[in-house]
Amino acid sequence: MCPTNTLQMKLSAFKSALPHLIAVVLFTVVSFAYFFPVLEGKKLNAHDTKVFEGSSREIMDYRDKYGKEPLWTNSMFGGMPAYMISVKYPGNLFKHLDNFLKAFKTPVAALFLAMLGFYIMLLLFGINPWLAMAGAIAYGFSSFLFASLSAGHNTKAYAMAWMAPVVGSVVYSFRKNAIAGASLFALFLALQIMANHFQITYYTGIIVLVFGIFELVSAIKERVVPSFLRTLGMLAAGALIAFSVNFAPLYSTWEYSKESTRGKSELTKDGGKIETGLDKAYITQWSYGIGESLTFLIPNFRGGATAPFDNNSETVKALRKNNMGQAQGQLYRYWGNQPNTSGPVYFGAVVLFLFVLGLFIIRGREKWWILTAALLSLLLSWGKNFMPFTSLFIDFFPGYDKFRAVSMTLAMAGVLVPLLGVLALKEIAGGSLNREKAAKSVMIAALITGGLAFIFFLLPGLAGSFLRPDEIALPDSAAWIKDAMTADRKMMIRTDALRSAVFITGAATIIWFYLKNRIRPAYALAGLTILFLIDQVPVDARFLGSSQFETKRASTGYFAPSAADKAILSDESEFRVLNLTVSVFNDASTSYHHHSIGGYSGAKMKRYQELIETGLTDDINSLITSLRTATTMEEAEGVLENLGTLNMLNTKYIILDPGSSPLVNRYAAGNAWLVDRVTLVENADAELQAIKTIDPKKEAVVDRRFAEMISVADLSGASGDTIFLTSYEPNLLTYKAELSSERVAVFSEIYYKYGWKAFIDEKPAGHFRTDYVLRGMTLPAGSHTISFKFEPESYRTGNRVSLAGSVLLLVFLLLAALPLLKKRGSDV
Repeated sequence: MCPTNTLQMKLSAFKSALPHLIAVVLFTVVSFAYFFPVLEGKKLNAHDTKVFEGSSREIMDYRDKYGKEPLWTNSMFGGMPAYMISVKYPGNLFKHLDNFLKAFKTPVAALFLAMLGFYIMLLLFGINPWLAMAGAIAYGFSSFLFASLSAGHNTKAYAMAWMAPVVGSVVYSFRKNAIAGASLFALFLALQIMANHFQITYYTGIIVLVFGIFELVSAIKERVVPSFLRTLGMLAAGALIAFSVNFAPLYSTWEYSKESTRGKSELTKDGGKIETGLDKAYITQWSYGIGESLTFLIPNFRGGATAPFDNNSETVKALRKNNMGQAQGQLYRYWGNQPNTSGPVYFGAVVLFLFVLGLFIIRGREKWWILTAALLSLLLSWGKNFMPFTSLFIDFFPGYDKFRAVSMTLAMAGVLVPLLGVLALKEIAGGSLNREKAAKSVMIAALITGGLAFIFFLLPGLAGSFLRPDEIALPDSAAWIKDAMTADRKMMIRTDALRSAVFITGAATIIWFYLKNRIRPAYALAGLTILFLIDQVPVDARFLGSSQFETKRASTGYFAPSAADKAILSDESEFRVLNLTVSVFNDASTSYHHHSIGGYSGAKMKRYQELIETGLTDDINSLITSLRTATTMEEAEGVLENLGTLNMLNTKYIILDPGSSPLVNRYAAGNAWLVDRVTLVENADAELQAIKTIDPKKEAVVDRRFAEMISVADLSGASGDTIFLTSYEPNLLTYKAELSSERVAVFSEIYYKYGWKAFIDEKPAGHFRTDYVLRGMTLPAGSHTISFKFEPESYRTGNRVSLAGSVLLLVFLLLAALPLLKKRGSDV
């Protein structure tokens, strides 16, 4: 081929790639422009980010010191696997790609990838790049993403970013190219699983399932079932490869899930039933209200986020007038069904208008599977507000009972609503529609969405009482504050309803002028893109704005040790801490410096949670009561002697005031001790009840299943028998024992059968569970070194499989790209 033709081909390739390059640059600029504080060196101040920093501190320190993973941490809930906190899996080669794609760091990378992912999906749907860019911006600035980032739900944000390309690649497999689509599906699914938010991946699977059902019905009607099955087989292979790439974390997490709050309890409930999965009340605690769903159109329909009223609000004015200004932080704008929220789900008024427009102008199964999945998303999000339907899924849909916060199902609608909206614009731009009919559809869609918004502007009282149940219950003497809150919340609805009506009118006008050939396509697209931004960006800023960023110094200062922390840190022995100045079991700040009996995790050990709900909570309440009623500190300390669960967890220090020295618990049992008596019980119920009454330093309670591991006839031993901890690492504990006879030792460490191995003088030895959550061991007479090593086989095996899966994915991608490379080679 002559040089001129080669140059022309290169220019042609560059022109083809140019829109995509522009898209990447545009998404980068837009992401940094919104999160401009990061350019000043600031960090996002988000609750769950702080939780991660606190809970992962011991893990990070170990990783930095030894260059490997501890896989276990004792910083939270007495001790737990690190799988749900922070673990690196070297077998997953595609983690390097994931790190590269997140080079901008959170939150910039999350917004960038959300737009990029949606852009890729639209390209796979056959949307032209320029329209795809506009659609990507509309999706990227959905409030769901910003509310998630505001709360520090970073893994959820990244998992949502990959929802769109996963769905798009499945559709592309059936509609265009099965091999290419399946290879992309494997890649994007692998990246989504890597985000480590299985709930979002599960919801992505529901979208794919709905699409698949519609495709199967179509294949049966068109008699192309063999073709459907071939494509399905390729996608199944892609899914297996994606899961194999992530096999290490999936295997470890699955193994841990059996022992976590997601797993089966051995306790019997009312009627003698054994509980499996999560409790329905817990699953549906965060349920989107049926009326609350109008936040899709009017963001402040239920008051917005759980945040205090503004200083210039009627509520604050009323408080100040009644000399109650200090109560400002106790009254919140949000009055919806959920316990609290970081922000409403707002798709954008323009986006919702386009979705409704799509229902009128799009024909065929594309509309119906999208609408079905979106409606399913909505119905499931209502949770306890639509319990018959929710119970159907909890009881019969595999895996659904493993996840809480059903309002999160709206992540599905978050992808599908803008998708149908962009497909509507594609139909309009394609020129195949009758323009008069299309213009009529535009007006109808505008009247439905904009008209509904305008009705609430005129009649905001249609929204309901404007008060939460606890606010309604306030006495008549507080009518003045109820009236003030009602006035503020009515004004919020009116303001947002009017702005939504205006934006919908603007979008409808642009499309109408385009259909009448009074505006060029490029100008119409630019106008809609600007509307997306000026509609959605100000709403996003309500929940995640520049004020939520902090300097690095302020971020570091959050974990600065208090006077109490410093006093505790001066003690170099190993123990646990109870911090009564925070919400013990919903705060991880204590874990930054200490081994805490509390923490923050949605997937703590099941048995530990059950211990919290019974003995541990009772002990803490007894301690608090004694501190309040005791006339002297000595009297208050005396109650500690009888708080068995706190003592068996070796709770040596209790923080009462960050600025003062902690309370020292001289009754803490220590790291290990020798008991005089072992009581065997029949089941978990008896075991949990028994530990409430025993003195754990003298007696151990053991499930009868471990009886064969306890062969000691006389446990009394000599008074000089000792056992003590000699060295500590989170995954390696070493003890020294001097025994005159065979004894039973209890170790104040959490029992977990998947990975902890016991050794006596470097020889493998058995150990058992005692006192419901701790470890026990029968020790021979003499001088011995006892060690516990955490070496889970799931981690080793998982990394080998992940490495093999990574190689398979690389091969799959190369095979899919081979025809394209051959085509380019033949053209040259």
